Amino acid sequence: MRALGVAVAGVSLPLLLGVVLLGGVLAPQDPTASVAAAWQPAGPGHPLGTDGLGRDVWSRVLAGGRDLLVTGVAAALAASLVGVAGGLAAGWAGRTWDRVLTGVADLLLAVPTLLLALLAAVTLPGRAAVVVATVCGGAPLTLRVVRDAVRSLRHSGYVEAALCRGERPVAVVVREVLPVMRGLVAADLGLRLVVALQIASALNLLGFGVSPPAPDWALMLRENMPGIAANPAAVAAPAVALGLVTVALALAVQTVTHHRGSDG
Repeated sequence: MRALGVAVAGVSLPLLLGVVLLGGVLAPQDPTASVAAAWQPAGPGHPLGTDGLGRDVWSRVLAGGRDLLVTGVAAALAASLVGVAGGLAAGWAGRTWDRVLTGVADLLLAVPTLLLALLAAVTLPGRAAVVVATVCGGAPLTLRVVRDAVRSLRHSGYVEAALCRGERPVAVVVREVLPVMRGLVAADLGLRLVVALQIASALNLLGFGVSPPAPDWALMLRENMPGIAANPAAVAAPAVALGLVTVALALAVQTVTHHRGSDG
């Protein structure tokens, strides 16, 4: 069953993400152009109807996930890189570095991530605010997980043997420690991506992200709420799209985690 889950995740997730990234090319209509009357229900030429400005909802759904996903990936990569680097330093060096880095991590974890996102959104552009909030809220968690893993590997036999051969600590970390943690880092990166998408969606929904008329799933939710009775698909479609991507990523993380656990 786990092998089947890995196979399904390996095929379905890249396919879904590919559709999200290329959706703007696949859109049958210009997602920013008014092509019919406002709040039209589903019909010929408009399978999901139109929004309040007469734009094709299906085209906006296809084009509405690319910037969100790109921003989320950038934020997740930044958080993972910072967290992994901090965890390696804290777990390997120990003592002073460990106390300083874990102290900073605990301080950041004491502040709610959404509050950090709102504070960042007030002073920074939307995409930068997502990156800052994801790093401040996610990197401390990554740091703690990686730190604990490195501490358990620090005195393992193959690491001690590499040090006895005269290899530099940096080389030992890169060649011996990091490859063992690739599953852990991959699973953590997936979690950071899920959180980054949630933060980006929340900021866009609150009006701190992309601006109209750009197609964006979260922005579509805010724009189309007044006409939900006339065309429910204008709200339901972006909500389902956002949910599908988030659930697919969460399942992929779970699959990687279980696969790593079975290998261990």
